[in-house]
Amino acid sequence: MKNILLLSTILFSAFLSTAQCDGERYRNYIFENFNVISNVEYGSNVKYDGNPQTLLLDVYMPTGDTYTERAVVVVAHGGFFVSGSKTGTDVVPICERLAKMGYVAVSIEYRLGFPVTGALDAAMTEAAMRGLQDGKAAVRYLRKTVAEDNNPYGINPSEIYFTGSSAGGYIALHLAYMDEESEIPTWVNIDNTGLEGGLEGNSGHPDYPSDVNAIVNIAGAIGDTAWIHPGDEPALLFHGTNDQTVPFGSDMQYAFGLVPVLEVDGSNSVDIKLTEVGIEHCFEIYEGMDHVPHVSNAAILDTTISIMSNFLSYQICGGELDCSYRNLTVGINDIAEHQQFEIYPNPAQQSFKIKNLPALNTVSLYNQIGQLADQHFNKSLIDIQNLQKGIYLVHIVTDQKSEVLRLVVE
Repeated sequence: MKNILLLSTILFSAFLSTAQCDGERYRNYIFENFNVISNVEYGSNVKYDGNPQTLLLDVYMPTGDTYTERAVVVVAHGGFFVSGSKTGTDVVPICERLAKMGYVAVSIEYRLGFPVTGALDAAMTEAAMRGLQDGKAAVRYLRKTVAEDNNPYGINPSEIYFTGSSAGGYIALHLAYMDEESEIPTWVNIDNTGLEGGLEGNSGHPDYPSDVNAIVNIAGAIGDTAWIHPGDEPALLFHGTNDQTVPFGSDMQYAFGLVPVLEVDGSNSVDIKLTEVGIEHCFEIYEGMDHVPHVSNAAILDTTISIMSNFLSYQICGGELDCSYRNLTVGINDIAEHQQFEIYPNPAQQSFKIKNLPALNTVSLYNQIGQLADQHFNKSLIDIQNLQKGIYLVHIVTDQKSEVLRLVVE
C-alpha cells in the first residue's frame, strides 16, 4: 500500500510541477526572502572510528510561496571529507539563491574523517563511500517526508536533484554513476565500521528510492568514468582549469596537497565520457581559476547560479537546454527592497556614481570571465577610463551590506 500511495503522489506531483513552469520560477529571483529550518535529523550511522553520529540537514524555502510541490535540490559541502559544514560559504549562498528562485534547497551534513594510514587510497575512498551513503539517505528521507509526514517542506518527490562542491561534487558524481556494487573498488572493505549496506548504506529510510533526476558537480571528481553508461543521469559540471585541489582532468588526487592518493577523473574527463555515451550535459570551464572560485568571486557565483538555473529549470520544465550565462532578473516586488544601491549613468563611459553608498566601502569590478578588473576603496564616484568596453559585475561591500550590480561600459 505504501508503494501505491507513493506512486500516486509522484504522478500527481508531476502534474503540479508542470503547472509551475511559468518561465520565471526556477529561473529568476521571484521571492524577496527565504526561511531556513535548521538541524533536521535525516538519519544516523557510525563514523569510521565507531562513534555514532546523528545526521542533520537545513531546509531553505522561499518566504510566502503558495506552491507545495516544489523541485528540491540537495546540496553537499566540500572539505576533503575531513572538514566543511552544511553552513559553509561554499553551499549557503547557493541554497539562499535557489530558494529565492522557488526551489527548496537542502544543505546536508555527512560523516567526515578517515584514519591517516599508509593506505590512503582505501581510507579516502571509504570516506567518500560514507558520504555517498549519507547523501542517498538524505534523498530517501525527503521522499519519506512526502509519503509519511504530510510533506512538511512542500516538495515534489519526482523532482529531486543533487549538487555538491568539491568533496560534495565527489558525492554527486558517485551518486549518479556508481550504481553497481561491482563498481566498488577492490581496495574498499564494505564490512568496515560504518560502511555496511553497500552503496545504499544503513543511514536511514531503506524503504524509499535514492535516485535523483540530475546532478550538478562543482569541482569534484569520480573514481572512474567507466562507471558512466548510456541512460545515466544528466549532469552540469563546473571546474577551474587551474584547480590545485581536485584535478581538472584525469590525474593524481593528493591528500592535503602533498601526499599522492590515487588517480581520479575530474570534470574534463567526465565531460568527455558523457559526450561519448550520449548523456545530455553542460560543462562550464573557469579558465585559469583555482578550486571552487564561486566562494571568493561574486561574478563566478553569479555565473554558477545562472547556468545552474538554466540546467535545472530545463530538467524540470523542458524546452531548450541553455548551457550559457543568462542575466538573472528579480521579481517586481523585489526590486525596491533588494537593491539598496543604484549605479548611474548606466551604461557609462568615463565614470559612474553609486547612489546611497556609505563612506566606508569597497567596490570591485569583475569582467565577464570573473577576473578582477578594478577595485576602489571608500569612493562613490568610480573612474572607469581604463576599462575596456563590455559588461561588468560591480560588487559593493559595506559594513552593513553586500550587493552585486551589473554595469555596461561603452
